[in-house]
Amino acid sequence: MDKELIINSNPAVVEIALIENRKLVEVHSQKTNSSSSVGDVFLGSIKKVMPSLNACFMDIGHRKDAFLHYTDLGPQIKSLIKYTKEVTNGQYNNPLLEHFVTEPDNPKNGKVDMVFAKNTQVLVQILKEPISTKGPRLSCELTIPGRYVVMTPFVDIVAVSKKISSADERKRLKLLVESVKPVNFGIIVRTAAEGKKVAEIHNDIKELQDKWTSVFTQLKSTKVPGKVLSEIDKSSTFLRDILNDNFNKIIVDDKVLYQNMRDYLSGIAPDKVKILQHYKGTRPIFDQYDINRQIKSSFGKTSTMSSGAYIVLEHTEAMHVIDVNSGPKMLKKDQEEAAIAVNLEAAEEIARQLRLRDIGGLIIIDFIDMRSNENKTSLFNKMKDFMQNDRAQHTILPLSKFGLMQITRQRTRPEIMIDTQESCASCQGTGKSIPSIMVMENIERDLHFILESRANIKLVLKANPFVCAYIKQGFPNLQWKWWMKNKKWIKVIPDPNIHFFGYKFFDDGNDEIRLD
Repeated sequence: MDKELIINSNPAVVEIALIENRKLVEVHSQKTNSSSSVGDVFLGSIKKVMPSLNACFMDIGHRKDAFLHYTDLGPQIKSLIKYTKEVTNGQYNNPLLEHFVTEPDNPKNGKVDMVFAKNTQVLVQILKEPISTKGPRLSCELTIPGRYVVMTPFVDIVAVSKKISSADERKRLKLLVESVKPVNFGIIVRTAAEGKKVAEIHNDIKELQDKWTSVFTQLKSTKVPGKVLSEIDKSSTFLRDILNDNFNKIIVDDKVLYQNMRDYLSGIAPDKVKILQHYKGTRPIFDQYDINRQIKSSFGKTSTMSSGAYIVLEHTEAMHVIDVNSGPKMLKKDQEEAAIAVNLEAAEEIARQLRLRDIGGLIIIDFIDMRSNENKTSLFNKMKDFMQNDRAQHTILPLSKFGLMQITRQRTRPEIMIDTQESCASCQGTGKSIPSIMVMENIERDLHFILESRANIKLVLKANPFVCAYIKQGFPNLQWKWWMKNKKWIKVIPDPNIHFFGYKFFDDGNDEIRLD
């Protein structure tokens, strides 16, 4: 499978598009001025304890109080509270944990008011971004992710990713990590560590130790609420988490971001630096690589597939509902054969749509009815295969007696909703526009005004290609008539992005001349 990463950067936001086999499968964006993101660690303060919810609300500096449920405290919460208190008070002065005495584990079925009192200060990590009217969701089970391992404080375990299937490789990695891991830190070995040498994994652990040292240093001086550790930028996070041998191209249009990513790649995967490219074209990068067209075609209420079949996506507060329809172009005469063909094609598109829109929660899919149990089982297995590349945790159930498939998918950030409807460029949705017969009169009126007020200006007219064709047709055409009348050559440039009866004037510095 070929993978490409296209990154569009501007002063306000960084947009990332993941392409698999030329199909857009994920879109991510990050505001450059965002104060927090998933993975950031804060020193927070308890604002309100809610025994009825077995949860509390915390002040971490966000405009809405963050939510922390008892199930997200983790067994080591008492050690974390103790560590936070001793470091902020100056009682514990070692950046690592070899001399720290951990507390007993917290019970799984306890009550939050037995752990926290109001104004208790503790380190927390953002688990989910703010969604709708809700503030961020927090966790006290701190994790510091690296390229090959994830480090967790106050535990003494080594776990290996289940995706590493070889028993010998799992044993090798576990013994390797146990020999180099720091005291009172747990290590989770990621899938990317498979086959890696001791030096590479040891360097990764060393970098994570340095990050924890940074947490310790910040904690000593940070006033509550305050950030003590920032996750790396979104583009680098992507490279860290999903970069593998299937990637054949990474393209970024910003020179500074390109250099930062080049430096980051040099550290984590030097052999991949060669696939990183700096885009220098004049067209927007998302237009050049067909991203905008795919976004426009993928984010409507209806998504049509190559066979003519289509799916309809509806969203409610409780769940997401997807209906599969065969469409008018299906030529197969056998109903069962046609149904399984449409359902398999729809299953692949649905798996892509779930990733693309980052739909979370409960999803109900109404596939076309099938009689064969063999076909039903085949569809269920194929759906699992199609969703294998989805990094979000998910559960898929077989088709029910009513032919419905149920999927639950983890939600960690707001669902991506892109409005693909456009207002009419001529009337802006009012149903009325200027009379076509008035277009040339308006252009000539504005042209006369500009030339009278700015005698020495070099003027450029940009208009819809149809209007430009009308101006340039015949001889002498309107462009020549303007030259003979005004003794100035008006450059006329067609622009398909301008609506039928629209036009714009620009000076020689390419600045638009506004007359309204």
